[in-house]
Amino acid sequence: MRARLTLLVAATTVLVLLAFLVPLALLVRQVAADRALSRADDVVQSIVPIAGTGDIDALRLSVSAQSVPVTVFLPDGSVLGAPAAPTPAVRLAGARREALTVTTGEGQELVVPVLGAAGVTVIRTLVTDAELTRGVTRAWTTLAALGAALVLLGLLVADRLARAIIAPITELSAVSHRLARAELTARADPTGPPELREVAGALNHLAGRIQDLLATERERVADLSHRLRTPLTALRLEAESLRDPEESARVASAADEVARAVTAVIHQARRAGTTPTTATCDATEIVSARVAFWAVLAEDTGRDVHQALPSVPVPVAVAADDLAAALDALLGNVFAHTPDGTPLSVTLTPRPAGGAILTVADSGPGFPSGAAAQRGASGGDSTGLGLDIARQVATTFEISPPSAGGAVVRLEIPGP
Repeated sequence: MRARLTLLVAATTVLVLLAFLVPLALLVRQVAADRALSRADDVVQSIVPIAGTGDIDALRLSVSAQSVPVTVFLPDGSVLGAPAAPTPAVRLAGARREALTVTTGEGQELVVPVLGAAGVTVIRTLVTDAELTRGVTRAWTTLAALGAALVLLGLLVADRLARAIIAPITELSAVSHRLARAELTARADPTGPPELREVAGALNHLAGRIQDLLATERERVADLSHRLRTPLTALRLEAESLRDPEESARVASAADEVARAVTAVIHQARRAGTTPTTATCDATEIVSARVAFWAVLAEDTGRDVHQALPSVPVPVAVAADDLAAALDALLGNVFAHTPDGTPLSVTLTPRPAGGAILTVADSGPGFPSGAAAQRGASGGDSTGLGLDIARQVATTFEISPPSAGGAVVRLEIPGP
């Protein structure tokens, strides 16, 4: 936009200068020609009275004293002054006895006949093209330099004006990008033209409204999570009352896992500040713990679980609770949407540039065409729910096509 404004002002300035400078340049040339012809005419008119007296000596002296070359053709055929042959203009003026101004290849020829006692005397002078255009080139150069200076000045003023207009727009763009990164405290400074100030005010109002809505939503989620604690406590008490110790421990462990998940939801919903904080965890430890948890259910449903984990810690730029929730969502979908006995695998591979690649695969019927990747969509045949939870921790989220057989979800997790 800045370049367009500058080009617009430059084009306008050039057009205005052309409208003024071109006629002015033509006028300068015309004035120079008129000045040269007027000077030559003054010289000729100063000789006319002397030529009318017939005094040859006085005429010769007057002609030789002039600053421009003058030729006088006497009635007897003799020539005074600058040597020149009689031109057609000289003969025509002598015949008609009237002054003429004729354009020739050398310039402008002025011829004035003078009637005397001995006959017609013709006075001739030639104003060359150099005399007609004397000073024109210098004047045109001056005008061109003036025009260029005015164009540069216009460009400078246009650039300053464009900066004054673009700066608030750039600030608005930066604030919108900060809002997109969940920096909801970002606000625009209402500066610039009235229209931009109005846009800045509207953007600030929108940011405040979004902040209020998110705060309300967080409170609702936190309240709902708190309400879940009561039935979870009752479930824990019921688990402790079971007679089978192994069954009691298993149900109690599941209840504890749900309680921890609810607590994590509360902490996340009421996390202080609106700017996301950078957290890290050991992906190897988290994935190993979650696979061990789901392995118990896999054994009960007759599923083979294959895991391929590195033997060293793999740090990733994701909170431990978020990574655990993502893996739980993927594994939960496998158990919910594939038949009992369907094998599954979990693979964690470190990335050379940092981070890791987490792959969850099963041998179920696979995804329905195009539906599973949509938020909240599930075809009921394979992993479909919870994908949005997994997508939040990944920089790249890929799902294999149905033709690959089964379902394969691949997440690229960023490094710290």
